[in-house]
Amino acid sequence: MTAENFGRDQAWELLTEWTQSESLRKHALAVEACVAACGEAEADRLRLTGEERAALVNLYSTTALLHDFDYERHPTAEEHPFVGVRELERRGWPEELRTAILGHAEYSGVPRETHLARALYACDELAGFLTACALVKPSRSIADVEVAGVRKKMKDKAFARGVHRENIVQGAVELDVDLDAHIAFCIQAMKKRAGELGL
Repeated sequence: MTAENFGRDQAWELLTEWTQSESLRKHALAVEACVAACGEAEADRLRLTGEERAALVNLYSTTALLHDFDYERHPTAEEHPFVGVRELERRGWPEELRTAILGHAEYSGVPRETHLARALYACDELAGFLTACALVKPSRSIADVEVAGVRKKMKDKAFARGVHRENIVQGAVELDVDLDAHIAFCIQAMKKRAGELGL
């Protein structure tokens, strides 16, 4: 398989083949919005242009889309994301993508050594939390979500109970960014794709 076989269309196809849940698909898109924006920022930092830039952003985008693609079929810690990563390896998806996906699961023991791996980890729980923050607004819109409100909700343990706050905090530390700045960055990234996210 050549590089063009590992584009966003192929990632989306694989995700939708394995994931029927609308909310899980939307989660993948929300994480993609944030991680792809991190990829664009990293491409700017590295002064990449043209095909090199496109390839980097594509890698970030597809990694985010596929990070939970096996979760619906294999939701246990014994299987997710290991089953999915084996399937990705079988299909020839890049090693950097597979390693980042392993690293987003705290319990996998796989270190997050690349910017991609750290970006995925830093955006995964946060994207889910920002979605929850948007959905409790009267407008149900990400446009009405503000950093201060997000920080307040993070302290409310009863809100979005399934989201691991410590991962959000740790993600910003690993990415070496201020937490408030990271939250604002991800809100902006999700706003740009609000229609697709249903927010």
